[in-house]
Amino acid sequence: MNLFNRIFKIGQAEAHSAVNQLEDPIKMTEQGLRDLRQDLDKALHALAEVKALAIRARNEAEVERSRALDYENKAVLLLQKAHRQEIEAAEADRLATEALLKKTQHEAQGTRAAQDQQKFETSAAQLDQNVQQLKSTISQWDNELKTLKARVTVSTATKTINQQLAQLDSSGTVALLERMKEKVATKEALAESYGQIAQESRSIDQEIDKALGNTQSGQASQDLKALKAKLGLE
Repeated sequence: MNLFNRIFKIGQAEAHSAVNQLEDPIKMTEQGLRDLRQDLDKALHALAEVKALAIRARNEAEVERSRALDYENKAVLLLQKAHRQEIEAAEADRLATEALLKKTQHEAQGTRAAQDQQKFETSAAQLDQNVQQLKSTISQWDNELKTLKARVTVSTATKTINQQLAQLDSSGTVALLERMKEKVATKEALAESYGQIAQESRSIDQEIDKALGNTQSGQASQDLKALKAKLGLE
């Protein structure tokens, strides 16, 4: 019995082709584990049946040995009765001979049953070894599946991030940001330029007013003098 004839079906050409075509490794591994567990159930059932046969053969051997011993005791009792002249010697010899024949038959059946028991126990030991190996393999691949799921999660997240970064670069988003920065810088420079022009215009107006003496403080001084003259305070 080949225990690994269907482990994840990776040994089959179809499975290799599926792996090459990037089919989902998680689903393939889970299917392989389901197949292994089915094999384990069958192996456990077979082990139970073989152990039952071994137990039955053992019981049969014990019964046959007991019957053989019983017929031997009966032959002894017959001979003892003949010796005590309780039955005729010829009759005792005939019956004792028949009892010994029965003893031999049961001994042979007991020996055959014991041999069957040994065979069944050997088969059961081999099946049990296979069962333990299947359990170990299933446990190992259960752990491998957990690791594989974690690796797939990480690789999927990394792939998504890398794809997003690649799409950003390929779509010209980075170049667009650079152009926007350039436009903002241009607008900022233009605003500063208009500010400087406005400041220069205000400075020229102030110089002209000063040259003409047209300042608000000069006019206020003249108004104050006129008010004092009107009130006769000067």
